Amino acid sequence: MYVIETNNLTKQFKNFTAVNNLDLKIEEGTIYGFLGPNGAGKTTTINMLTGLFKPTSGNIKICGEEVKFGEVKALKSIGFLPDVPEFYPWMNAYDFLKLSGELLGLTGKGLNEKIEALLELVGLKGNKKKIKGYSRGMKQRLGIAQALINEPKIIFLDEPTSALDPIGRREVLDIIYKLRGKVTVFFSTHILTDVERICDKVLILDKGNKIIESTIQELKNTYEANKINITLSTKDEMNTLYQSIKEKDWFVESELVEHKMTITTSDINKAQIEIPKIIYNENLHLQQFVTQEPTLEELFMQVVNTI
Repeated sequence: MYVIETNNLTKQFKNFTAVNNLDLKIEEGTIYGFLGPNGAGKTTTINMLTGLFKPTSGNIKICGEEVKFGEVKALKSIGFLPDVPEFYPWMNAYDFLKLSGELLGLTGKGLNEKIEALLELVGLKGNKKKIKGYSRGMKQRLGIAQALINEPKIIFLDEPTSALDPIGRREVLDIIYKLRGKVTVFFSTHILTDVERICDKVLILDKGNKIIESTIQELKNTYEANKINITLSTKDEMNTLYQSIKEKDWFVESELVEHKMTITTSDINKAQIEIPKIIYNENLHLQQFVTQEPTLEELFMQVVNTI
């Protein structure tokens, strides 16, 4: 089942097109990475999907219900954490979630039990500190709990790990990962490593246009590896190998550290055939020969550079 569907979704601001004919079909339970540089149109897209912006053209369906600007019917199935969430600083986490639940019509024992479960999920159970004393990471975790208070089928997270320290990022990503299969997560970010760590599928957006949509593994299969890691017995042997390959038509560059070398090649298949032959003919002592799988960052640059 597709829980998010768009058709030719477009948003223009005067003469500027922020989002251009965006088509989405996102399956239930997916952690969906919405990836792009700052200014790519990610936040504008989220604002349309959540009914905050009126599209210039195109249509949106959330869980089969058409989203219309100013109407809330289709929005009952979503939770939303904006890029800069706001809280009542004099409240603690429990009080804030209780208020959020009551605004949605939740009351009684069921609401209290839900709050306790959410606070445990985000690592804030028993924390009596007022929100004004929270770190940014703690606020983001509370924001995720608030987005889940109505048991939505989809939560939209707009740059939830931006500006967090490494510990805060890890804590937020761990929470998101725990939601896999329980709720659909629309995860907007410009941080490539975060997408690679937790997302099932990724869409790359650039200048308002969908560049590519795929699983991480399919991307890696499409944009082949171009690096080989080699370890020989000595630095002298590695220098011998370097002199033998540096003029090859497939050789691009190398990074040499003692008796280890990373080779970048324009033809991975040719390099994989010729390098072992050279090692054998030169009587070199091979300790390691590994094709280096491309990172999402390298894939992103390959995709964007082919536009």
